[in-house]
Amino acid sequence: MEELKRSAANSCPLTPLTFLERAANVYGDCISVIYNSMSYTWSQTHERCLRMASSIASLRIQRGRVVSVMAPNTPAMYELQFAVPMAGYVINNINTRLDSRTVSIILRHSESKLVFVDFQLLGVVLEAISLFPPKVRHPLMILIEKDEGLVSMAGIHDTYEAMVRKGTSEFKRVSPENEWDPMTLNYTSGTTSSPKGVVHSHRSIFIITYDSLINWSVPKQPVYLWTLPMFHSNGWSYTWGMAAVGGTNICLRKFDARVVYESIYRHNVTHLCGAPVILNMLANYPGARPLKSPIQFLTGGAPPPAAVVLRTESLGFAVTHGYGLTEVAGVVVSCAWKSKWNAFPATERARLKARQGVRTLGITAADVVDPESGISVKRDGSTLGEIVLRGACLMLGYLKNPEATSKCMRGDGWLYTGDVGVMHPDGYLEIKDRSKDIIISGGENVSSVEVESVLYSNPVVNEAAVVARPDDYWGETPCAFLSLKEGVSKKPPAENEMIEFCRAKLPHYMVPRTVVFMAELPKTATGKVQKFTLRDIANKMGSMASASRL
Repeated sequence: MEELKRSAANSCPLTPLTFLERAANVYGDCISVIYNSMSYTWSQTHERCLRMASSIASLRIQRGRVVSVMAPNTPAMYELQFAVPMAGYVINNINTRLDSRTVSIILRHSESKLVFVDFQLLGVVLEAISLFPPKVRHPLMILIEKDEGLVSMAGIHDTYEAMVRKGTSEFKRVSPENEWDPMTLNYTSGTTSSPKGVVHSHRSIFIITYDSLINWSVPKQPVYLWTLPMFHSNGWSYTWGMAAVGGTNICLRKFDARVVYESIYRHNVTHLCGAPVILNMLANYPGARPLKSPIQFLTGGAPPPAAVVLRTESLGFAVTHGYGLTEVAGVVVSCAWKSKWNAFPATERARLKARQGVRTLGITAADVVDPESGISVKRDGSTLGEIVLRGACLMLGYLKNPEATSKCMRGDGWLYTGDVGVMHPDGYLEIKDRSKDIIISGGENVSSVEVESVLYSNPVVNEAAVVARPDDYWGETPCAFLSLKEGVSKKPPAENEMIEFCRAKLPHYMVPRTVVFMAELPKTATGKVQKFTLRDIANKMGSMASASRL
């Protein structure tokens, strides 16, 4: 077979940009995007992306440089996921909840040459640019305006709709010279104080997008509701995935449970994604009623408590639980369901669904190992280790941070996630905590996730997060932060009631010694509880175990 070899015909660089071209051909007259009273077809979306790519390219920015976007889930945000790389640039979606100081750091660190900003976030970006050192050139600013039409304002280079009009639909998209060329830059979501710039190639994005559709069994032409921020790993790569299957994207500027339910009924939504906090909000919405037909809900991030899964599924949501991180651009471990489990009691089914599961097809291997030796832990469901991954959808690395890259992607060929988990006898893994969130009390390891799961089973608890609090005797003890459901009596339960509730369900060393009631727990824009903020509060409380209410 020596005469058979690679050729130009069989070695085209992989890129998800081809999905949009096919969508315009196959689903051209089908609805691609709906936003309030506005809608586009796939032909129109393709043309708008070409026009925008043409206008971006006309700015003569060097190929391969970074173009930033700071916007909620709007049609412009969706189009830019295609238009920016179609013009030959790396797209950098910026978290819309970040303050101006952090945005300024990201723009400078990425050396962004152009930034698209939604009209509601203009003040944040203007202030971010004002923080640039005097001799550092700031990016050109494009305003995504509220209404079509030019907006004249100091510091604005142009507006989004004006650039769409100026561009040509005859533009030939820029193909990557190599499928390993960078395509996306996403900064980690901020559960720590030092976000890192994760760079993905056209190849890894193509593979994770394909994999995400297969893993979730997404059919042709679904109706997808955008409750997951598109800036979060490019919407777990479903931005490009919806083009691949000719889906309809229902865009929402912000999450609101009432609006979500209204959108579900109005547009016959079939699929949506979100962090467990979104599941919780939908389950606890006072006006929630059983759905007319099942809706697929893919959740990831922190493990959803079994009680939350049970409540949500009782409404008609079919919950699929997955695990991923920015470094792999989507969900790469999921709880592949076995038909025999359908015969189990509801509580057991919910417990099984709360596990992360097995690797998806796009990942070569996933394991739980001893972080020091790299040896696999026992498959007993209780021996803790670090979750590691290997496969084609892993990042290229952290931008300008070789030390962090080598620490994460070690010489043994694994990506070390920093997540602590166990491997069950059936080969399904389960997250127990982030390594930094494990509480060591009197020499015993306490999984905050396990304690939180018990707290979520209390009927009055809306949100729960558990962190370590310093203790003079035990070293650390669990400290629980809780918010309560709407409609709970004006007098909330006493701290000792919650402690006793946990004592009846947990080993003594895992029971919270302190309970703090809050109106709402602090979160990142992706719905993750900011545990570093709660740890700061717990540290400032000192080692006393007195009740607290904030």
